[in-house]
Amino acid sequence: MPKMKTKRAAAKRFKKTKSGLFKRGKANFSHFFTSKTTKRKRRLRKGGYVSPSDQKRVERLLPNA
Repeated sequence: MPKMKTKRAAAKRFKKTKSGLFKRGKANFSHFFTSKTTKRKRRLRKGGYVSPSDQKRVERLLPNA
């Protein structure tokens, strides 16, 4: 059986941590900043983690991570 290919779109969006969780960026931080509060923009700069319910789905997209 051939090797599993990594989904490149997912590889650009998620990074695996040492503990096995996946780091991700927050949504809504690319444009339309005038309508967002300073507090909201500051929170969006910080990353987040993939939720436990989506963890298995991301692992399937990144078999070699």
